[in-house]
Amino acid sequence: MTGEPSILQSDQSVNAAPDALSSYDIAVIIPCYNEEIAIAAVVRDFRAALPSAQIYVYDNASSDNTAQVATDAGAIVRYEARPGKGNVVRRMFADIEADIYIMVDGDDTYEAAAAPRLIQKLIDEQLDMVNGARITDIKAAYRPGHRFGNALFTGIVGSVFGRQFSDILSGYRAFSHRFVKSFPALSAGFEIETELTIHALELRMPVGEIETIYNDRPEDSESKLNTIRDGFRIMMTIVRLAKAERPIGFFGGIAAVLALVSVILAVPLIHTFLETGLVPRVPTAILSSAIMLLACLSLVCGLIIDAVTRARREIRRLQYLQYERLEKRP
Repeated sequence: MTGEPSILQSDQSVNAAPDALSSYDIAVIIPCYNEEIAIAAVVRDFRAALPSAQIYVYDNASSDNTAQVATDAGAIVRYEARPGKGNVVRRMFADIEADIYIMVDGDDTYEAAAAPRLIQKLIDEQLDMVNGARITDIKAAYRPGHRFGNALFTGIVGSVFGRQFSDILSGYRAFSHRFVKSFPALSAGFEIETELTIHALELRMPVGEIETIYNDRPEDSESKLNTIRDGFRIMMTIVRLAKAERPIGFFGGIAAVLALVSVILAVPLIHTFLETGLVPRVPTAILSSAIMLLACLSLVCGLIIDAVTRARREIRRLQYLQYERLEKRP
């Protein structure tokens, strides 16, 4: 590993004994693209942390030797040709049947030893998702720009959908079977983490979070995340989901801005009319009226879409409830 080893220690309880989890069918699912350098260590570490789990590596059309290295390390290797993490997650969720899923990136930055704790919290509290919030004292592992972006996006999602997570962009999560099978997975790229979070918040699923140590990448391993491009895509995903899931707030906000502009344009005209009885600036009056009409249309759109959204949410909730919840086993 590059940089100094992390001195952070988890403040969570002691890891659950692997034997206590052997009665569950656990799948570790790892989306991978050009992780030849790191993937063997990831498979090895999760095999040690969860001896009874099946470990799946989904190769996303890598140009290096990722698939062979993962196979040699003992993973079950499958393939997804369409590029993008979201496409891989969609395929993994559709293909794999398990009681519990651990999703983790294949770059060897996440703490494999924390996996039993994520699972134990999922079981003990009968949750549908447990998020692994990243903590680190290695600056190279979690660059300032990424910290700022994560804090910004986490704050926006928290203000719109509810604040239950401190790290919505973490790639390390535990899921129940009913979460995985009820998740639509519409995103194609790194914005999939945002969609996972909003799906859980919007359906008011029981969720939790624990802190996990985040490490630097192995030497010569390169990050696939493009700060500007992927940050923009994440922001657009938040906007798209806010429009779809909070249409009253979204379109109502647009209506309020348009109405304010219309009033600002209309005030001088009204003042002149009251003084002289004339409307000398007819084009401005027409523009003000048109903007107010647009404001009304925006508000009506919000009301109509809100009715549709409520019906869709009810359908998604019923689909989610078709699957049995995760029960604690002796």
